[in-house]
Amino acid sequence: MAKREFPLERTRNIGIMAHIDAGKTTTTERILYYTGKSYKIGEVHDGAATMDHMAQEQERGITITSAATTCIWDNHRINIIDTPGHVDFTIEVERSLRVLDGAVTVFDSVAGVEPQTETVWRQANKYKVPRMCFVNKM
Repeated sequence: MAKREFPLERTRNIGIMAHIDAGKTTTTERILYYTGKSYKIGEVHDGAATMDHMAQEQERGITITSAATTCIWDNHRINIIDTPGHVDFTIEVERSLRVLDGAVTVFDSVAGVEPQTETVWRQANKYKVPRMCFVNKM
């Protein structure tokens, strides 16, 4: 059996969750750029976001299915799951929460706490997922 490049104690599964248009995918794109995973920042409104790989996601500018990627930071492997924010795709968030070590909840500083953010927060409570808050669009 091959040795793991990063042992489990240095591997984290982190979800990005929030209401639609709070900036989840944009935040994820910045994480990928600043950790060196990508060489340019993909923009949602241009249809160039790495995490929105489906044609429908690129056309609509929203995340429909949870998307996972990996980056390296401080000698840790971080598996990031970018989740949808639209209420119609709430089940995608719940499916992702089952495997997370923690989550970043993104808040839109202009809109404040929105209904879907409250929903995913309750879902994270259900699965006992630790969270940190990130206030976006300031």
